[in-house]
Amino acid sequence: MKKLSLLLVAIGFISLSYSEANAQAMGSDYKNAIGGRFGAYNGITFKTFVNNQAALDFILNFRSKKEYSTFRLNGLYEIHNGINNAPGLRWYYGAGAGIGSFKWKHSNESELFLSIDGVLGLDYKFNGAPINLSLDWKPAIEVTPDTEFDGAGVGLSIRFAF
Repeated sequence: MKKLSLLLVAIGFISLSYSEANAQAMGSDYKNAIGGRFGAYNGITFKTFVNNQAALDFILNFRSKKEYSTFRLNGLYEIHNGINNAPGLRWYYGAGAGIGSFKWKHSNESELFLSIDGVLGLDYKFNGAPINLSLDWKPAIEVTPDTEFDGAGVGLSIRFAF
C-alpha cells in the first residue's frame, strides 16, 4: 500500500511539474495515449491521432466469467469533434473490427470470432496534465462463428497522454 501511495504521489508531482510552456504547447490536444479500459470488458487501450480529428484506437480486452473467458483485439477508426465552450472535451464516433477467442472452461474448447465494431463516446484531455479520459459505448456484431449482437461494451479509459 505504501508503494502504491508513493507511486501516485510521484505521478502527481510529475504531472504538476509540467512547465507553463509545455502546458500551452499541449493545450487540450494530444498525439498518443496509453492506459487501461474498465467496464464490461477490461483491458489495455492505445490511441493515436492521424490528424486533428481522426484517431486510431487499439483495444486489447480480457473477460473471465465462471463458465468462459474471452480475449479480443479491436481496431477502431474514430472521428473526434469539439464541443463548444468545453475546452479539452470532444465527442467521437467510429467503426472498426475485432478478432478474438472464446474459451469454455468446462470443456477447454475454444472458438475464434470476428466482429464489426462501432463506437460512440466522449474524450477529455486535462489541460496541462498528461491525463486523458474517455467514456464510450462500443457495440459489436460478432460475425463468426455465430452472428450475434454484443451491446455490453460500455467502458471508461484512463490514459497517459504524450
